[in-house]
Amino acid sequence: MLDTFIKISLLSLLLLLNAGCAGFVQYEPNKNRNSSTPAKNNVTHHRVKAGETLYSIAFEYGRDYRDVARWNRISRSYTIYPKQKLRIVPITSDRPEIRKKKVNSGVPRVKNRVTVDDKTSYVSNSELKWSWPTQGKVVSTFSIRDPGRRGIDIIGRKGQPVKAAAAGRVVYRGNGLRGYGNLIIIKHNDTYFSAYAHTEDVVVKENEKVKLGQRLADMGNTSSVKTKLHFEIRRNGKPVNPMSYLPKRR
Repeated sequence: MLDTFIKISLLSLLLLLNAGCAGFVQYEPNKNRNSSTPAKNNVTHHRVKAGETLYSIAFEYGRDYRDVARWNRISRSYTIYPKQKLRIVPITSDRPEIRKKKVNSGVPRVKNRVTVDDKTSYVSNSELKWSWPTQGKVVSTFSIRDPGRRGIDIIGRKGQPVKAAAAGRVVYRGNGLRGYGNLIIIKHNDTYFSAYAHTEDVVVKENEKVKLGQRLADMGNTSSVKTKLHFEIRRNGKPVNPMSYLPKRR
């Protein structure tokens, strides 16, 4: 009788262990567990799409537009073409003499090329004056570690005016950057750019010069659940905290 009880107990224990093992996930030895990591981290080239500018492409990858131009031997007119393949990571032979070579070699001349007029006179960094692009409460602050917080979010009402935070020239107007909705990028000088996302009723055009405080668009909710303005400042292509540049509110 005792032997029978022991056998039944052992059998029950084995069944419980097998059931428990079924709850564990079996990973394949060569399977990449970080498959959710954005592919953009490993991207080395970008295929130009209609409507993009060299500035918007550099902005998308957090690069200095001058570096992207140099890596691709693009002259100061910054002419790019749809379907053109651009390098967006440094080249191994990134030497000064490369900059002197002719540009766009082997690229077909097509009618819908994008050329940026860069003859605007810009102020120096020390003379650059900043102001708030709109009124409203800041509901999301800057974080260098969070890709979704490369600037600040200012909440407001639909149709509220969005203004230029500093004088400069519009170098991109479009909705080709995922997550930004209708986006405006302004070049203030060779160092600083600002970006205005989720806008509506944009009233400025690409290559248009704008003054400090000039109306650019209205606040909207394109690619956003709430009506807000996402505002960024880039220094040499890298996001910086806008609160360090904007005047303190009273």
